[in-house]
Amino acid sequence: CAVKAAQVLSEIAKNEEMKKPCIEADLVLTLIPLLESTDQEMLLHAGRAIGRICYDNRDLQEELVKVGVITSLVRILTDYAESEPLVHVDLLALCNLADLDTAKEALSKTKVAEQLVKQLRRAENHERLEIVFEVLQALAENDALKVQLVEAGVQEVLSEILLRLQGSSQAEDTCIVKAASDLIVSLLLGELSRSTHIFLASCECNTIRLLISKSGFLKTDGNCVRMVQLGVIHQLLDLLEKHVESGDVSVQHAALSALRNLAIPVVNKVQMLEEGVAERIQALLRSEMPPAQFKLLGTLRMLADGQADAAEILGQDPMLLNRLVQWCNANDPTGVHGEANRLLASILRHNRSQEVVKAIQEAQGVKHLVSMMTSKHAAMQNEALNALAIASTIDLGTLEESFKESQLVQSLHKLLQDDNTSPEVKYNSIGLLCSLLNSGDLRQEIEEDKIKETLEQLCSHSNANVVKEAVTTLQVLRGET
Repeated sequence: CAVKAAQVLSEIAKNEEMKKPCIEADLVLTLIPLLESTDQEMLLHAGRAIGRICYDNRDLQEELVKVGVITSLVRILTDYAESEPLVHVDLLALCNLADLDTAKEALSKTKVAEQLVKQLRRAENHERLEIVFEVLQALAENDALKVQLVEAGVQEVLSEILLRLQGSSQAEDTCIVKAASDLIVSLLLGELSRSTHIFLASCECNTIRLLISKSGFLKTDGNCVRMVQLGVIHQLLDLLEKHVESGDVSVQHAALSALRNLAIPVVNKVQMLEEGVAERIQALLRSEMPPAQFKLLGTLRMLADGQADAAEILGQDPMLLNRLVQWCNANDPTGVHGEANRLLASILRHNRSQEVVKAIQEAQGVKHLVSMMTSKHAAMQNEALNALAIASTIDLGTLEESFKESQLVQSLHKLLQDDNTSPEVKYNSIGLLCSLLNSGDLRQEIEEDKIKETLEQLCSHSNANVVKEAVTTLQVLRGET
């Protein structure tokens, strides 16, 4: 009668009010030995009854682990891997227990990793995948289990799942992709453990590395720093070098987006520059694919941001500068034109070298920065104005002729006269104008263009910073300071 009794108990335990009487009658301890049975029906009903009685009861769950239920669960998963009902009950039990540290410890002494990877591989529906992922996510918090999962080849199965679901817009598939991405992140996080190195070394599939960026993982500076420390940056570059001219465009975009995000934290900029990342990116710029060029230029701009050494290296590379000027000349809808201008401005803004100013002047890049001042975007206007102001401070003599040819003074005057110009752009325009007064020829142009009158009007501007800068520049113009 034991099988029938276990079945009755599993039905009774569905009722929340009946759980307490079951516990008081010591039914859990009575049911546990039945998990050693070889009768599949017995295992099924006993497992369901135990699971339902102990659900959401931490004390009872701890008791289950203490009396050795983990060994029984792993044995059932191993011996009856093809039995869908038994596997389902077993996975639910593991899902309920896996959060306990004692359960993780007990599981680390079994071969549960192999069995879970096997179940992940043979899962045919979303519900089963979700349960397995939930168990795996909990186990991945334990270093020993993390290593075992990677050694069992979990990365290969994740690759297959992600590749199969790549591009799907169905909500269920999106949930699975996120769960797989989250699991990847868990496997990579923590100390520089053995699992991390095994994972990175054995992972040849593009999708695993790239979906880290899609999951939003690289939106956090700490995670970006972690990824660079682990060497992911060079794996992404290896991938791009193989596939930047062909292959899956979504994969390329994900890799390029990840590269750009990785270049944002200051500590990453230093390490990436030391490891020759800038040179490898420049080599990739040979690609004639505008979307790739756009993101690669953005990555170089991120690397140069706040890094004088990087700006100096990039700013003295004639091939790069000539290519940037070519893109600045191009009229394309892909954004490469704007990104090339922004990189040129960034190089000037962050460098402190006369050699860089001369190199950009020789490459005929100055006129493009003057044009950039009239961009529709205030951010780009300010970048150009700041770049030209810094360059003027470093070596105005070298730039004087280009400034005259590109009609810089006249462009500045238009910005100052335009009511639609933002206060910050006006402030920076006046600052650049003030630095130009150190050149006799440019001072003459400023006087001839009657900018003095415009500056006097700006002395009553609503923005205090604009007023202060206008007053200072007028004093310099009149020779008062």
